[in-house]
Amino acid sequence: MLQLNRTLWRLSLPALLAVITIVAFTLLRCVLFARSIDQIPVDFSEYAGLFLRGLLFDSVVAAYVYGFFSLVGLLIPERWRQSAWGHKATLAVAWSYLFALGFVLVAEWLFWDEFNVRFNFIAVDYLVYRREVTGNISESYPVVPILSTIALVAAGLVWLARQQIQRSINHPLTLKLRVLTAVVTGLIVAVAGGLRGDSVPALSTNMYVEELARNGAFQFFYAFRHNELDYETFYQHIKPELASTLLKQNVVLAHETLVNPNALFDVTRRVDVPEPERKLNVLLISVESLSGEYLRSLGGTENITPHLDQLSQESLFFKQYYATGNRTVRGLEALTLGIPPTPGSAVVRRPNNGGLFSLASVLNAKGYDSKFIYGGYGYFDNMNAFFAGNGYHVVDRTDFTEDEQGFANVWGVADEYLYLRAMREADKSFAANKPFFSIIMTTSNHRPYTFPEGRIDAPQKKWSSAVKYTDWAIANFIKEARKKPWFDNTVFVISADHCAGSAGKTAVPVERYHIPLIIYAPKHVKPQIVDHIVSQMDVPPTILGLLNMDYTSRFLGRDMLRVPENMAQRALIATYQRMGLYQDNQLVILSPQQQVEIHRDPLNKDEILPASANPDVSNQAISYYQGAAYALEHGLLKALPQP
Repeated sequence: MLQLNRTLWRLSLPALLAVITIVAFTLLRCVLFARSIDQIPVDFSEYAGLFLRGLLFDSVVAAYVYGFFSLVGLLIPERWRQSAWGHKATLAVAWSYLFALGFVLVAEWLFWDEFNVRFNFIAVDYLVYRREVTGNISESYPVVPILSTIALVAAGLVWLARQQIQRSINHPLTLKLRVLTAVVTGLIVAVAGGLRGDSVPALSTNMYVEELARNGAFQFFYAFRHNELDYETFYQHIKPELASTLLKQNVVLAHETLVNPNALFDVTRRVDVPEPERKLNVLLISVESLSGEYLRSLGGTENITPHLDQLSQESLFFKQYYATGNRTVRGLEALTLGIPPTPGSAVVRRPNNGGLFSLASVLNAKGYDSKFIYGGYGYFDNMNAFFAGNGYHVVDRTDFTEDEQGFANVWGVADEYLYLRAMREADKSFAANKPFFSIIMTTSNHRPYTFPEGRIDAPQKKWSSAVKYTDWAIANFIKEARKKPWFDNTVFVISADHCAGSAGKTAVPVERYHIPLIIYAPKHVKPQIVDHIVSQMDVPPTILGLLNMDYTSRFLGRDMLRVPENMAQRALIATYQRMGLYQDNQLVILSPQQQVEIHRDPLNKDEILPASANPDVSNQAISYYQGAAYALEHGLLKALPQP
């Protein structure tokens, strides 16, 4: 009994830290719950389930904390632990852990403030690119006061628990008890390790409830280990022959001819346009986080994009245009490759992603200069490597001259200076008598929301001000471009990369994917409003269609201006794990564990039905994602020689 009592005292520090962990994460959940209460249905059974499931995940994290400190402590010789410096070191370790725990809690609060979700794969990506993220945090938040407060609270907790901590190291253990403790602790950790992030059934159809029931630390490490998902393993699939047929029916248009009509998932096709080809320049601006709701022309109520609203009346304007994802790399993937999202990371961030069929692979064969111009550091999200490997000359912040960096924050130079460099690159191509194509990726509409003074009448560090500056910079770019000799033969394509926010009450909230698309070329494109639903992945074939180009295509998107009226209108939208098809006022969602559900009228009533309620539209959704995954894996989306 004496030995058992010694064991309990010996393990009290790991147990104490584990209990504090559970209490801390529970308090965080309560605070986030209170903050989001207006987004959560009044259902006390769901409230109970939310906190009970949250307690389960919190306990798993606490078990890991307990196991780590317990097992490490058992490896330290007793004479070291019971020495004077050993006591001080133990107090320092306890303070360090509590400081780290406090840091995680604050980080989760800030992450929820921006994304309305617990830590996920986005947090993993941010950890990889620490320079931009730490710079963003330091420019956006009072870091020193926050860290100082965390340090003081951690020190206070250690002081309150100092006697308990000291007792925990004052009782030596025999070798037998060390082995027993190690075995018991190992079993606890093994049981905790059996819980997977996707092994617990959904608690609610409300995504705020689902997210609050999770634990950010658990989600972070789960996402770190599962950053890519194999479609065949995790998602519902149908007979390959059926899926291939459906995919081709949805992709191939009347003026296109399949090269290998019997080949599984091979959409390689000849595109033959009767009109004469137009060697127009193309400037494709991918605007950071420009939600559709910001524009009055798309239903916005604030006058923060007056120039874009005016431009939309002078352009080809798409009113039901949807992003494929909620990350910049998803947008760039769709805008250059013309493919739907696939589970896990975007292709931009994957290994062996060079030599793919893209806008540049076609235009380069037609004699164009293709460039990717980015005001930030292009190593972020692997952008430089991806674009350089797919036919683009890359220009990023490291290439900008001093006068092209007149204003910058941690994410990159202000949009007006990015556009200045883009015009200079266009001048170079024009001087060489070559048509040009550039993808221009902006950064100003991103936290910390800073921009040059004197451009707009709005304060710094507000999202609405950043949107207003973004709008001004685009208008200024076009005004300056009008002075250039290449302006009249240039098509300006303005598309958001994704919405500013991705959270909603449903798993894949359609409204959070609605973004603007404006195609402006006053000498060549008549102003027109396009009302039918289109996808971000349709932009590449539509651009080539505007140029009346004959080419061999492997895009899974389609020319938006040549889609017949009897062909289904659809948008492909996805999160990291959930793949969606929005069609006929229904949203089909494919989830891991081979789950499929249909949301009828997702923008309003959002009635949830099983896949069996409409197998036709379910199979359509599966065919897109099953086909895209197969095509990527089997090299069917590689670049092709052009006629």
